[in-house]
Amino acid sequence: MKPVLFDLAGLEVQSYGVSKALAALVAGWLIYRELARRGRDPGLAYPLTLWGMAAGFAGAKLFYIAEHAGSLMVHDLGGSGFTWYGGLIGGAAAVLIVARRHGLPARLLAGIVSAPLAFAYGIGRLGCLLAGDGTYGKPSDLPWAMSFPHGVVPTDQRVQPTPLYESLVAFALGAVLWRLRDRISATTQFATFVVAMGVMRFLVEFARINPTVAAGLSQPQLWSLALAGLGIALILRHNSTAARSAL
Repeated sequence: MKPVLFDLAGLEVQSYGVSKALAALVAGWLIYRELARRGRDPGLAYPLTLWGMAAGFAGAKLFYIAEHAGSLMVHDLGGSGFTWYGGLIGGAAAVLIVARRHGLPARLLAGIVSAPLAFAYGIGRLGCLLAGDGTYGKPSDLPWAMSFPHGVVPTDQRVQPTPLYESLVAFALGAVLWRLRDRISATTQFATFVVAMGVMRFLVEFARINPTVAAGLSQPQLWSLALAGLGIALILRHNSTAARSAL
């Protein structure tokens, strides 16, 4: 793997940072296109993306620190150590604030950002794979298993490339949501994103090395179940409201 993509006049350009910047650019571009297509101000894509990204990183770092308060190391306070669920909470809060200030309905926004979020997640996970940041899985002899001798968290063992699994699922999810964006409601789009991400994160944990905390499940799996449950509740509520409106 390649944590450092290239050296620019003595400055190391890291794959992890590049992937996050590329994820934000792709998501912002897709949001721009959707806002314009729906007759909304496409310029809102910039504050939505920038504030969502900034608050997302802050939320992911704070969540990680809270999770590992008893075992933090110096490098955890720097450029490594983020938890996706904290990023989702922080980013969502910032995006909703920006949307409200500009009169953009939250429900419409939820549909607009669903596919871009999936694509952005997939790109970001490719950065984790290139960086070898320790989010890889258990030792494995599968044909596609990889080793990360030069990763940020190095290992000479062949392990399951779980970031690659997540990336492939996220790209497939993004493609489906993008194709169906005019056929299903905004609420259903976002709920589908939430459920799919929760299920995917739950399943991939079985290939990872994380301690169990309850019922034989890891902490990320418990959060995944909560996320999937939230998505299911959104779908049920939406269907119930639609059924009452049809009466």
